[in-house]
Amino acid sequence: MKLRILAGAATAALCLPLLAMAQTKPATEGPAANGQPAWFLQGSFPDPTGWTLVSPGGKVDVIPREKRTPQPPPPGSAPPCEKSPVCGRKNGKARGAMMRVQWKQTMGYNFTYPYDLPAGPGGVPSVALDSKGNLWVFKRSPAGVNQLMKFDANRKLILQVPESVITHQDKAHGMAVDAEDNVWITDAGMATVKKLSPEGKLLLTIGERGHRGDWVEEKGQRLLWQPVMVAFGRQGDVYIAEGHANESPNDVGSPDPANQEGVARIIHVDKNGKFLGQWFGNEVGNGKFDSTHALAVDPTNGDVWIGDREQYRIVIYNSQGEFLRVLPMHNLVCALNFDPQGNPWMASGQDGQFLKLTRDGKVVGAIGNGMGIGEGQFIEASYWVFDKQGNLYAGDTSVGRVTKMTAPRR
Repeated sequence: MKLRILAGAATAALCLPLLAMAQTKPATEGPAANGQPAWFLQGSFPDPTGWTLVSPGGKVDVIPREKRTPQPPPPGSAPPCEKSPVCGRKNGKARGAMMRVQWKQTMGYNFTYPYDLPAGPGGVPSVALDSKGNLWVFKRSPAGVNQLMKFDANRKLILQVPESVITHQDKAHGMAVDAEDNVWITDAGMATVKKLSPEGKLLLTIGERGHRGDWVEEKGQRLLWQPVMVAFGRQGDVYIAEGHANESPNDVGSPDPANQEGVARIIHVDKNGKFLGQWFGNEVGNGKFDSTHALAVDPTNGDVWIGDREQYRIVIYNSQGEFLRVLPMHNLVCALNFDPQGNPWMASGQDGQFLKLTRDGKVVGAIGNGMGIGEGQFIEASYWVFDKQGNLYAGDTSVGRVTKMTAPRR
């Protein structure tokens, strides 16, 4: 018998919450068992979508709606999802009404907010560390305000990359630092990936700003379609994840002949942007995906892990794009990473936790107090990094602060 929880599917052998869903009266909590921590259900929190102000020390104040001044999207940015089946029903149940699976914290991490970001609204969708311990922060600041900045190992702001270098990032999204300490950033709204030097010099732009479309190498057409994250292969090659699921437009049959596919995909290039290959999500079903919100490369074998966020699953391919397996999950798969020991982890998005996994997808540890703006909480836990000591650093897509999660002393 197949069982379903939230938007994902799995067999009962994988996780206790699924067993609860099979009962006549749905359970709201369950004990630790089979190496997994105890779990419980927790409600959602209103998403301020970046309209927050953060005080030193991490205190968050939500800006009242009447004091917000939204900016219109620039020409060429991705429109709201309207035509695709993954857009969802217009009268469907809102995310804010969801109960979320939370895992009991047994790992002993604590939460601090040691980085003072420049004041102003805008969430922090991603952070990244370089080899010197410098932390890069990518912020969804309003137009005219710097979005990309770097802090040294002592948490001093040492660099802000101006818009004159990277242009305004309409939907600042993913970021990662390569083995040479270059930083790569994605603009999901304006369909570009940019590579910058450690000093903030623009080295490479992939895609054409404001022109969402298909990469067709034989035609010399090298467009991107909602690039959300990058990850690096073991030879320095680069994987670009494209497709934002229920926030993506359906571009199949668009008036633009260069924009016909309208499907999530992985683009594979070398460190200079030379095309190496691509593969597509195409449809639902085993081995398919309609979102690439999470992306990481397994350091032990080079396999590519994709988080199909809205389908609550991880889809794994080898380095050449050959399908290997699917791991059904019970939380939003918003980000994936591997710790210094090579263990897989995932960020659970609006479920507000970072989850340590086994390679078969079993949750064995959790960090985070769920969805919210309090200590140790996240409106959307997303792209994060580990330092060499196993501490975690994370932004929050809807809140302009960086959380350090410090590992307990052994």
